[in-house]
Amino acid sequence: MFHVGGARSALYNWAVARQSGGTFVLRIEDTDTARNKPEWIDGIVNALSVIGIHDEDPAFEGPYFQSHNADRHREAALQLFAAGRAYYCDCTREQLRERTGSDHLGYDGFCRDRGLAFEEGRALRFRTPDAGETVVVDLIRGEPAFPNSAIEDFVIARGDGSPVFLIANVVDDLDEGITQVIRGEEHLSNTPKQQLLWEALGAEPPVWAHLPVIVNEKRQKLSKRRDKVALEDYLAEGFLPEAMVNYLMLLGWGPGDDREIMPHDELEQLFRIEDVNTAPAFFDVKKLTAFNGDYIRALSPEQFANACAPWLVAPYAPWGPEAFDKDVFEAVAPLAQTRLALLSEITGYVDFLFLEEPVRDETSWNKAMKAGAGDVLSDARAELAAVADWKADDLKAVLLAVGEKHGLKLGKAQAPIRVAVTGRTIGLPLFESMELLGRDRVLARLDAAARSSSADEESL
Repeated sequence: MFHVGGARSALYNWAVARQSGGTFVLRIEDTDTARNKPEWIDGIVNALSVIGIHDEDPAFEGPYFQSHNADRHREAALQLFAAGRAYYCDCTREQLRERTGSDHLGYDGFCRDRGLAFEEGRALRFRTPDAGETVVVDLIRGEPAFPNSAIEDFVIARGDGSPVFLIANVVDDLDEGITQVIRGEEHLSNTPKQQLLWEALGAEPPVWAHLPVIVNEKRQKLSKRRDKVALEDYLAEGFLPEAMVNYLMLLGWGPGDDREIMPHDELEQLFRIEDVNTAPAFFDVKKLTAFNGDYIRALSPEQFANACAPWLVAPYAPWGPEAFDKDVFEAVAPLAQTRLALLSEITGYVDFLFLEEPVRDETSWNKAMKAGAGDVLSDARAELAAVADWKADDLKAVLLAVGEKHGLKLGKAQAPIRVAVTGRTIGLPLFESMELLGRDRVLARLDAAARSSSADEESL
């Protein structure tokens, strides 16, 4: 899956790269074989493409694969050993616990001056400076300083000689010419270690920018174990990519005025990494949904119909392909477009048009089919059967007259008719729906509802 936080980071990187005439580099950090599958890599590339980041743009470079650079990672680790900036260590966790009396204290530097050579099982540790501090230049957070005395001598190669992520990441950045690193704030604690590695390898560290964490409504960090965080899941629910991009760009940053719904190109031009907030950004699904509704309403009729297409067939649609009428859908689409917040809602709005019988919502039925509803259904059925021109305005006039006969306003009079025809009390405009459904099917549904209503009253 592609985390929405990763999507936001990618969008911010993309904006900075395109503004500066730079390059957005996609690197797949695939050295953990248990978490590396080709389909997951395809998912990342496809998700980036959906939000407008793809290899057709000259600002895009990659993907590179960290596993392909393993020899350079080992070479860099050995270079640090040869320069006296790293040393081999054979300490075990149990030995460290015996020396410190704690499971929580960091490494105590026991092997620093033992002069150990490489042997299987000995880790290679970076020799952290004893004094001074490491200052991180961060475009969002200023220049946080980390005392070197508080940074333990950390492992850069495991006991089998394979480099760990920290040095692999630095070497890849060096080889790929990375000058700016924009990422989540959870990586800030690693930054002084990485910066020390840059300097030890004789290179100038990049400029950093650590983005605020994204939290849920309880102000807890978004977690894949607890929250819906996958970009793919939101798209599958019917959020438009353009709405997602717009909303994600505003998670921690704003253009400085009251506007929020803006084209991506304009957001990209206005974006300034220095103006990103340090406070946690609330991922407000309700606000995202409102954004999505605005984007749906802005689509052209053709764009809207195309966007709805996945939800008009199996497994979402409860009707078979032979029951779907493209002309009927295109006629009803403008009525639905003004009401949807999610594209996936289209199925429930139009199913009554393509099913033999409407899906009956019991709550709606019980609310509408109260005492006297059967009489309204019978009278409406008789009057509608005699309508000469089956058009929405004429159908409305019939229901107005039926309502007056029973002392009901139009809203009350049409409630049992709506449930009989569509199965629900809420939906598309009733009379336009009846026109599209056709005389015969409407009358048949009114007959069926009248029988059910009578049966309900008899059972009471």
